[in-house]
Amino acid sequence: MITIDLTMPIQIINMLLLIVILNAVLYRPIRTILIERQKKIGGLDADIANFNKNAKLRLDEFDQKIRDARGKAKAEFDAARGAAQSETGTKLAALRKDVEAAKGEQLQQIQQQFAAAQATLKGQIDTFATEMASKVLGRAL
Repeated sequence: MITIDLTMPIQIINMLLLIVILNAVLYRPIRTILIERQKKIGGLDADIANFNKNAKLRLDEFDQKIRDARGKAKAEFDAARGAAQSETGTKLAALRKDVEAAKGEQLQQIQQQFAAAQATLKGQIDTFATEMASKVLGRAL
């Protein structure tokens, strides 16, 4: 059975004193540490969010620069290709013209040689005809 005597108020005072001492020595410093840690984590979360935002912005900026560079490179490539094709066409036309001129000259030389050979052979036709007739007839004409 519980008896109320002088030890009970002493125990109550002892408990209250223990709560006050534990609060001052243990609970309050732990709570302040937890609050500071929570503030620090909140600040770090804000920094992380800021860094992620900056990283996304830089990545978007990088992608845009890559797209611009690719577009510029494609335009320069197309311009170079067009210039090369037009230059090739010009050179090819000049080369064809030279080939046609050389072909005409060679054809003219061949015609001249043919005419010279034909004239030479016409001059020798009578001699060949006489020789053939003498061979066929077996006697001199």
